[in-house]
Amino acid sequence: MDEIFGSVLPLLCFAGLFLLSIVYSAVKIVNEWERGVILRLGRLVGAKGPGLFFIIPMVDRMIKVDQRVVTLDIPSQEAITKDNVTVRVNAVAYFRVVDPPDAVTQVEDYRRATWQIAQTSLRSVVGQVELDELLTQREKINERLQLIIDEATEPWGIKVSIVEIKDVELPDTIKRAMARQAEAERERRAKIIHARGEAQAAGELAQAAKVIGSEPVTIQLRYLQTLTEISAEKNSTIIFPIPIDFLKAFGAMLPKEEK
Repeated sequence: MDEIFGSVLPLLCFAGLFLLSIVYSAVKIVNEWERGVILRLGRLVGAKGPGLFFIIPMVDRMIKVDQRVVTLDIPSQEAITKDNVTVRVNAVAYFRVVDPPDAVTQVEDYRRATWQIAQTSLRSVVGQVELDELLTQREKINERLQLIIDEATEPWGIKVSIVEIKDVELPDTIKRAMARQAEAERERRAKIIHARGEAQAAGELAQAAKVIGSEPVTIQLRYLQTLTEISAEKNSTIIFPIPIDFLKAFGAMLPKEEK
């Protein structure tokens, strides 16, 4: 009896370990942000999860798909704009898997495929716009990129939510030309503002001349105001304006030349 039990014990241990491994392979746990895509004998069954569920060992195969938002960094792409300017542009895209079965069955590697289509779309969109539009209308270009990439990845069960251009690198010659253009624009505005100031000053002086012409005593008040302004400064120079009428009075007192 002991001999029979001793010979059967290893078989029982092996059978127990085999059953334990089957049960362990049949039990699957999927996290809240994941889905398990089940393939039964190579055919798609569907997606399960999150939580605990069972599959048929050696018949079913499970592939986990992460449904969290993925940050995709698009490296710098060299492109030529519509007005023949060579630039280097990089961007960032945010996407997530909304249909796990399509992400497994419709594309080999959805992350790499999205990365490649994002680079191609970025070069294509940059080539369709001019440099000024690329620098000033960034939001419009971002929306166009998002629509193009989202439309291309929709059959793969991917939803692209945001695409943002991060940086635009310009050649040094273009930077210097833009700097000269900005400087010329500032000089133009400064000249216009100065000319408007001169025109307003001339108008005010014309009105002041009319007032002084109608009331000659106002010129005396202006002289006194000038003395007040000069005396407020710390200087050793004293300027005392003398009215023309005062000099005429002295001229009347001088003897007239005999004819």
